[in-house]
Amino acid sequence: MKMQKGFTLVELMIVVAIIGILATVAMPAYSNYVRRGKIAEATSSLSSARVSMEQFYQDNRTYLNGAACGAAMPAAPLVQYFTFTCAATATTYTITATGISSMAGFAYTVNNLNAKTSVITGAAAAAGWASNAACWTTKPGGAC
Repeated sequence: MKMQKGFTLVELMIVVAIIGILATVAMPAYSNYVRRGKIAEATSSLSSARVSMEQFYQDNRTYLNGAACGAAMPAAPLVQYFTFTCAATATTYTITATGISSMAGFAYTVNNLNAKTSVITGAAAAAGWASNAACWTTKPGGAC
């Protein structure tokens, strides 16, 4: 009698099913992990821009100057997933980071009072991310 080598179809189907179950669990966790890494771009850039604005205010006693907001915004090579805007008056400012491409639906703001907010919309909200009016959301569910 000859020895048969290889796997049966049932054994192969069991392996495929196990891989499918693992992929179903692992992909959402990996996607959230990648998003959390990209959020650091927004939060660190907003923090740096806030420091620049405060330094400008200490020197000039006003936030209102076209150069103040421009100088505070991060340069293009440093940012990939967010666009930054700044609105200033003589005594206040608000800097906003709005997600683009894979980070669409994420928006973070900081103002002269260091009030941090997160607005999560669209597909990001459907994926379990939530807005937070008191801090920058860095984890699904609105956690800071």
